[in-house]
Amino acid sequence: MNLIFEDRAAAERNRSFRALAAGSIGNFIEWYEFGVYGYLATVVAERFFTPAGGSAAEGLVRTYASFGLAFFFRPLGAALFGRLADRLGRRPVLILVVALMTAATTLIGLLPTYAQAGALAPWLLTFLRVIQGLSAGGEFGGAVAMLTELAPPGRRGLYGAWQSFTVALGLLGGAGMAVGLSGVMTADQFAHWGWRLPFLLALPLGALALWLRVGLDETPEFRERERGVRAERVSVWAIALAAGRVMGWSAAGYTFLVVLPSYLQTSLHTGFREALLATVVANVGFAAAILPAGVLSDRVGRRPVMLTGAGLVVVLAVPLLNLLQDSGVSTGVKDAALFGAGAVVGLLAGPGPAMLAEMFPARARCTGLGLAYALSNAVFSGCAGLIITEAVKRTGNLDVPGYYAAATCAVSVLALLGPAPRWKAG
Repeated sequence: MNLIFEDRAAAERNRSFRALAAGSIGNFIEWYEFGVYGYLATVVAERFFTPAGGSAAEGLVRTYASFGLAFFFRPLGAALFGRLADRLGRRPVLILVVALMTAATTLIGLLPTYAQAGALAPWLLTFLRVIQGLSAGGEFGGAVAMLTELAPPGRRGLYGAWQSFTVALGLLGGAGMAVGLSGVMTADQFAHWGWRLPFLLALPLGALALWLRVGLDETPEFRERERGVRAERVSVWAIALAAGRVMGWSAAGYTFLVVLPSYLQTSLHTGFREALLATVVANVGFAAAILPAGVLSDRVGRRPVMLTGAGLVVVLAVPLLNLLQDSGVSTGVKDAALFGAGAVVGLLAGPGPAMLAEMFPARARCTGLGLAYALSNAVFSGCAGLIITEAVKRTGNLDVPGYYAAATCAVSVLALLGPAPRWKAG
């Protein structure tokens, strides 16, 4: 009898581990690609959005407009693929979305530039960004639902945190790849063909993700529908509340972890390599805080941990920018501040996935949490680079990124203090 129980326990552990790996690598690919695009924004602007004689600042704005457009297709992807995942299962949708993301990312690495294809080049890039946005919208809801539904009892925070942790690894991977290539290549080589390599790396990574996901089982909570469980409705109020709770996570995360290199280059006139290294430091702090924050949320609750993170951003965002602007402050102090800024965002990202999953019933989970996250990211992440770049350009105020992160986190504080929604079977 003991052997039977031990075999069952081992099977459950193996299933949970495979789900963790399969969900995590898909998220890694998604955020590796989004990170690469953000980190290489100045290069992409020059190759795709700046005709001969065009303004570099205008090209960067167009690049961030394309970046933001992909985010606005994420809610559509969340609604489409989330509905399919709630009806057909997590597994087939997760296979489909990672295949789409891999194909689109790889093709970006093969695109002709403006000099080669003229005005067609930015349109082709934007089309592939739309495909990425659709697939990314479906990825989050399906992956978080699978990770939290297969988590052992009392460990949803930790398992959900792996989604955010692989986001950090993806952003670090993108930054590390960009820094490494820019270090071993001449500036001319990197600008002409080296920038393609980070995008092409998505192909082998995507193949590994597909292999892992093909072998997945469906989650027990999804199988409840086969035992006559009725569908439950997702309310607009619940989605709006959930989006508000992750608004600060979205905005502060993209401000300090993705948009920062371009801000440092264009506003503070930092070198390309130095700006990327600063972002790596911030992302290391982000990654270091995520899993501990998830574990802590399993012990004390999701909201206390997230409220702490959002409150710290409100208080510290502008002082951080002032410190980075001060030429008299040493590089070591600035790096410590950037590490701390990343860690504070990690307090939001660690418990965030489990918090979203617990706000929605299993039969509407992929749709509900996917839409909330995608809407928040579309407005407050996808537009972060565009809003910050344009606002700094028009006002000359270098504190704009800090005000942006602080304001959105203030809204998240209010949303986190609000009551959780109640559900009714349909």
